[in-house]
Amino acid sequence: MPRFSVIVPVHQVQGYLRACLDSVLSQSLPDLEVIAVDDRSPDHCGRILDEYAARDSRVIALHHEENQGVGRARNTGAERATGDYLLFLDGDDTLAPGSLEAVAERLKQDGDPDILYFDHVRTYWWEAAEKSVFGGLLASAGTDVFRITERPEFLRLFAITSNRVYRRAFFGEHGFSFSDGIYEDALVSYKTMLSAERISCLARVVLEYRQRRSGASTRSPGRNHFVILDQYTRLFDFLDAPGREHLAPLRPMLFERAVSHFLFCLGNPDRIPPRLRGEFFRLAARWYARHVPEGFAPPADKALGYARLARGSWLLARLGDVPRGARKELTRRRRSLRRQVAQRAKAVLYAYHLRRPLDPNLAVYSAYWDRGVFCNPAAIYHKAREIAPGVHGVWLVRKSDVPRVPKGVDYVVPRTRRYWRLMARATYLISNVNFPNDVRKRPGSVHLQTHHGTPLKKMGIDQQRYPASAKGMSFRRLLERVDRWDYSLSSNPHSSEIWERVYPSSWQHLETGYPRNDVFLTAGAAEVAHARAALGIAPGRTAVLYAPTTRDYQRNFVPRLDVERVCRALGGDFVLLTRIHYFHGEDARLKALHEEGLLVDVSRHPSVEQLCLAADALVTDYSSIMFDYALLDRPIVVHADDWPVYRASRGVYFDLLSGAPGDTPGAVSTNDDELIAAFRDGTWNSPEAARLRAAFRRRFCAFDDGRAAERVVRRVFLGETEPLPVVPLDARTPAPAPALLAGAAPPAEPRSGPQEAAAQP
Repeated sequence: MPRFSVIVPVHQVQGYLRACLDSVLSQSLPDLEVIAVDDRSPDHCGRILDEYAARDSRVIALHHEENQGVGRARNTGAERATGDYLLFLDGDDTLAPGSLEAVAERLKQDGDPDILYFDHVRTYWWEAAEKSVFGGLLASAGTDVFRITERPEFLRLFAITSNRVYRRAFFGEHGFSFSDGIYEDALVSYKTMLSAERISCLARVVLEYRQRRSGASTRSPGRNHFVILDQYTRLFDFLDAPGREHLAPLRPMLFERAVSHFLFCLGNPDRIPPRLRGEFFRLAARWYARHVPEGFAPPADKALGYARLARGSWLLARLGDVPRGARKELTRRRRSLRRQVAQRAKAVLYAYHLRRPLDPNLAVYSAYWDRGVFCNPAAIYHKAREIAPGVHGVWLVRKSDVPRVPKGVDYVVPRTRRYWRLMARATYLISNVNFPNDVRKRPGSVHLQTHHGTPLKKMGIDQQRYPASAKGMSFRRLLERVDRWDYSLSSNPHSSEIWERVYPSSWQHLETGYPRNDVFLTAGAAEVAHARAALGIAPGRTAVLYAPTTRDYQRNFVPRLDVERVCRALGGDFVLLTRIHYFHGEDARLKALHEEGLLVDVSRHPSVEQLCLAADALVTDYSSIMFDYALLDRPIVVHADDWPVYRASRGVYFDLLSGAPGDTPGAVSTNDDELIAAFRDGTWNSPEAARLRAAFRRRFCAFDDGRAAERVVRRVFLGETEPLPVVPLDARTPAPAPALLAGAAPPAEPRSGPQEAAAQP
């Protein structure tokens, strides 16, 4: 029998669940079990729970067949629990290190009370932690063990169910359970407190209470928040039941707690939206009149709100009160509007077009900050022309990049008069980064964020801890841009988990795969042969694509590899295709080696997909190109000479060099000699490298099956809600490896499609 049963209800918390479970399983006190209940979560939560249960016997993963709500998920966990004490922990919260050991020590000291309360901190997306206001109250208990009638001031403790532990026998003997709907924890919190014979406190932070920017049930405005009235009605019914007459002196304080909770919700537009405030007020006023204790005196700091409820007049309340939250929102919007007007030279023109109706057949595309027709947006554009021809696509292209726009593609230069008209009236806006801050999100418009890689390095708000990558970034402005998204593309479950946490907002996942990668599953021998011929790769030569990424801690391109030495060491059987990151300009040394014929500098080649098709193997460091290239099931070598520095300066989500299946895609080198040796002795293409690559593919190639672009177009442009089924990994046929071409003749022209204008890594 473990000391603690930690019960974790799980629903749509895939971006936070690993941190939650890790915080429990890494506690210094191992005497625990984790009962995690997947409440039919539509994301990858269930898979994550099964993964943890498979590797740690203390984790018990339960799965509801139907979504039943957080209350019933907690009940399911409590019924299965075997521990002395129950700790209910939400799937997006965490426990402070070493805290359970401190709780266990206090429980032993206090003779196993019915309830032990502890402190918490609120954690925020901007890396701040805010102390609770209850530390002093908890400390005032000292080592006392008491009933609530002896210390009624403790009714003011934060009424959530995760800032305490319950003795399991006490919880079960009284038949406590959680009801349906939100605010169910407040009801159980008060009922257990009123019933406990022995209560103690620990003035130590145990709970790290995450304040999610989006996704939390209490931050989804609507009529669902009306259930708070029912929850407190049940509490007062409990209070009025026979045998509880001794609790009557607590009634005024419980009434005050309930009404303060109502007023908080009423003034918070994230809970009660303006259109429902009148109805909620009238229902709360009726509740007030029905339950107000005789002679009740409202708290002085909230007397006005109580008086308005007591009068029951919504009209008087509206005349005298503008919710604080609404005032803040109005102020924020006014300031934002002033900034936009000041920053836009074409503000009047843009404002004019914003008053015109949206064009239902207009789509605006952008890639890599308007560098041209590339990446996932390009693949979507080409597929839309094929199966949604009624939608006209226009590309945003910087003036310097206009010469690279393919023939027949409509484009506009940013900040011109036509640009403002298109940005105001387009129904669809598709980008792999973000549109500028001054672009307005109009009701009815659809913003699609395609991203441009699978995250190895820290992204979004996770970058806050890494000054080298966060320099000059405003994360609040970033999230304002994220708030415009309607959809976010994902190519694997790992990405879905990360995007949800690092870009917190109300957008929806589209787990379609990356459209730019479709070509890897649709190209045949002719396309591969053509890609090689276009680069001048002679038959029989092994082409190695070397594609390193940029470094946040370096301003300019710094070679991580002595490419001249590597080329000479490998000899004429190999040809090195070298591609530096597009952030960097032309490198004179690479250009000279290219002109000498020692390597092929492909840094300005318009399509990285064509380069991948042509290459027999990939050498990279931390570039997301490795995840895309893995779709081809060809050898990958990780050349990481500065891994400790990169990991410390940018942060990573997994250990690329661990050698563990799923983490490392193939052979690894940390210096030039090791890289040369890997190709000379065959390590680059060994059975062990193939085994690692297979595990890497299983983890990161889940959704890419050659039909990603079609899925996106059918969902976003055509409104189809049933996605095309994903072809299993083992049933896919990647483009053939160059070694298998057997003299296939290249066509005169490559097959048309998005690969003609694809991404840069």
